[in-house]
Amino acid sequence: MKKLLLSLLAVAYLFSARADEGMWIPMLIGKNYDEMVRMGLKLSKEDLYSINHSSLKDAVVQFNGGCTGEIISGNGLLITNHHCGYGAITALSTVEKNYLDNGFWAYSYDQELPAKDVSVLFLDHIEDVTAQINKATGKLKGDKWNKKYEEVRKKIEEKAAQDKKYVANVKDFFNGNQYLLLVYKKYTDIRLVGTPPKSMGKFGGDTDNWMWPRHTVDFSMFRVYAGKDNQPAEYAKDNQPYKAAKSLPVSIAGVKENDYTMIFGYPGRTNRYEISAGVDMALTEVNPSIVNIRTKRLEIMHRHMQQDKAVYLKLTALYQNISNYWKYFIGQTEQLKRLHVVEEKAANEKAFTKWAVKNAPEYKSVVAQYSNVYSAYKPYAKHITYYSECFKAPNITKIASALEPLYKELAKKNPNEDTIKKHVDALKSARKANIKSFDKATDKELFAEMTKMFYNDIPKGQHPDIYQRIIFKKFGATSQDKTFNDYADYVFNNTFLLDSNQFNAFVKNPTIEQIEKDAAADYAMSFIRNYKDNYEPKYDAYVAGKKDLSKKYVKGLMDMNRNKLFYPDANSTMRITYGKVSGYTPQDAVHYDYFTTLDGYIAKYKPNDEEFDAPKELLDLYAKKDYGRYADADGSLHTCFITTNDITGGNSGSPIINGNGEWVGIAFDGNWEAMSGDIAFDKNYKRTICTDARFILFVIEKMGKAHNLIEEMDIRK
Repeated sequence: MKKLLLSLLAVAYLFSARADEGMWIPMLIGKNYDEMVRMGLKLSKEDLYSINHSSLKDAVVQFNGGCTGEIISGNGLLITNHHCGYGAITALSTVEKNYLDNGFWAYSYDQELPAKDVSVLFLDHIEDVTAQINKATGKLKGDKWNKKYEEVRKKIEEKAAQDKKYVANVKDFFNGNQYLLLVYKKYTDIRLVGTPPKSMGKFGGDTDNWMWPRHTVDFSMFRVYAGKDNQPAEYAKDNQPYKAAKSLPVSIAGVKENDYTMIFGYPGRTNRYEISAGVDMALTEVNPSIVNIRTKRLEIMHRHMQQDKAVYLKLTALYQNISNYWKYFIGQTEQLKRLHVVEEKAANEKAFTKWAVKNAPEYKSVVAQYSNVYSAYKPYAKHITYYSECFKAPNITKIASALEPLYKELAKKNPNEDTIKKHVDALKSARKANIKSFDKATDKELFAEMTKMFYNDIPKGQHPDIYQRIIFKKFGATSQDKTFNDYADYVFNNTFLLDSNQFNAFVKNPTIEQIEKDAAADYAMSFIRNYKDNYEPKYDAYVAGKKDLSKKYVKGLMDMNRNKLFYPDANSTMRITYGKVSGYTPQDAVHYDYFTTLDGYIAKYKPNDEEFDAPKELLDLYAKKDYGRYADADGSLHTCFITTNDITGGNSGSPIINGNGEWVGIAFDGNWEAMSGDIAFDKNYKRTICTDARFILFVIEKMGKAHNLIEEMDIRK
C-alpha cells in the first residue's frame, strides 16, 4: 500500500467517527476494525477483505449496474431485492405466463430462465493510483486537466483489463483528492431462479415506500453461470453454475436489539460535502421540479397501465423506477428543511473560513468562490432539470434525440461514412431500447403534457423556437390542452421513427432531407439546439467550477480536522458499513420497535388492493401459524427489522451480516425521517430497513415449495 494512500487516509473520512455513520472502503477497513470488534464482530480483517484468499467481499456483487446482490450457496445462487430483479422478471413475463404477478420457482437448473441483459460484477482487487494521476496531470487546469486525466485513466484501465479479461474502473474519492483503480470480473449469464408474487415482493407499494414499519418480502433469486473453467462466458445452454470463491452462510437464529450488523454493498451517490448554497438550490429549484414533473408522468402512466395488462407489463419497471425517486425527493426536501441543513452548513462554512483566514490563507476564499458558482448557475437550474426530466420523458423524444449527431454529420460538406455508420448504430440502439417500454397512447399523452409543462413552467425567454415557429403557428394558442394534444397527434403521425418499415428504410440510406421533414426530429432538435447553444455551456461551467472548488474545500476540511477519521462520499464502489439492530423514537410519544411480524402484514391486508393484497397461500399458512423452523422464540414470524447502518441507493439488495459473518437478512430501504441522508446524515433517525432472512426462507420453502434451494444453502441455527 502506497505511503500516499496511508497519509491521506490518516486524515481522511468526513465527520467524526460514529459506528453507524460512514461508507468505508473495504481495503482500508483496518482503521475501523477495533470499533467493529467492540460492537460484536468476530471475524478477522482478512475475513472481510483479502486479495490473497477468499473473503466476504468475494460473496458480494454489483447487480446489473444499480443494485447489490450476494452469493448464498457454493453453486452461484444469488439473492437481491425484488425491486432490483423487477425489470428482468417483467421482461420474462407475458400476460399468459405472468411471473411478476404470480411468482416463479425453478426446481432444477434446467428450469432456470436466462435473464437477458443482466450482469454482475465481482470485485477482484483495488489499487491506489493517485500518484500516477497526479504525476500525469501535474498543475494542469480545466479542459487541459480533463484531457490529460482521461488519457491516463484510459491507459490504467486498459492495462488492468488484461485484454478484456477484467472490467477496470478508475474512480475519484474525496472529491478528486484520491484515485483508486477497481478491477472486476463481469458475468453475463444470469438466470432467474425464484421470485415471490409481486403482491408480496412489493407489498405496501408507494404508500409504504421509504416508511417504517414495513412488512415487504423484498427479494428475488438468480444464479450466476460460467464457462467450464468457471470464468465469465456468454450465455450457452451448457454453461455451469458458478463455483463461488465465497458464499454467505445463512443464520435463522434471528436478530435482537443491539446485535452487531454489517453491510457490504455498492452505494450509488452521496453528497455530504455539499455546501449550503447547493442544498438551498436543491430545495428551491431542483427537487420541486423533479417532483412536479414525475407526479404528472406517474399519473399518466398509471391510468394507461390500469386499462391494459399488456401495457402494465411493458411500463411497470419504468413506473417503479420513476415512482421510487419521486417519493424520495419529496422526503429529502422535507427532512432537509426539518433539520435546518442549510443553516447548519452555512454555520460550518463560516467557521471554516474563520479558521482558514487565521491558519491556512489558501482556503480563505474557497467557500465564497464555491457559493458564486451556485449563484451563477441557479437561474438556469430549473431549465436544465426540465430538459432532463420533462423534455426527455417521452420515448419518442429520446429516440428522436438520437438523430441529432447523425444530422450534424450529414449536414457537413463531406460527411464521413464511418461516422455516419456509428451514429446510425447509436440511433438503432436508442430505438431498440425505447421501443421496449413504448405504448403509443401513453407516450402521446405524455408528450403533449410534457411539452405543455415546459412551456408553462420555464421562463418564456428560455424556450426553444419550436413553440412559436411550429406549435402556436400551426395549432393556435387559444386552448392549451387542445393545442398541445393536436400537436402531439401531428408529431406522431409525421415521423418515420415509430414505423419499422420506414425506419429500416431510413437507416439503410439516411438523408438530411428525411430528418428535416420529420416532425419528431424537428421537435427534438429545437430543444437540443436551444440547450446546447444557451444552457449546456452554463452547466459545463457549473460542473467545472464545482469540481475544482469541492476538491479544494474537502482538502481544507481534512487540514482543519487532522485528528478526525473521514470517509468518502459514495460513488457506486464497494463499501462496508457497520452498526446495530435498533428501534427509534421518531417523535414525541411515538416509539418504533426494531422488528415487524406477519401479524402486522395481515393487519394491513386489503383484498384485491393494488398495494396491500396477499396471495391465498400466505393467508392459509398464517391461519394455521405454519411457520416451521422460521418462527421466532415468541412464536411469531418476523418479517422485517431495522439497523443503524449507513446506506443509500445502490445498497438495495445488500446483505445484512452478523458478527459471525452469517447472512441474517437483506437491505431494501431507508426510513422517511432520515431521507436527508445523501446530503446530511442524521445520527438520531437514520435506519436501514431489512427483510428478515427467516421470512425469505419461509416464502421459499412454505409457499414456493422450492426445497432444492433451501437444501443448497448453508443454514445455521
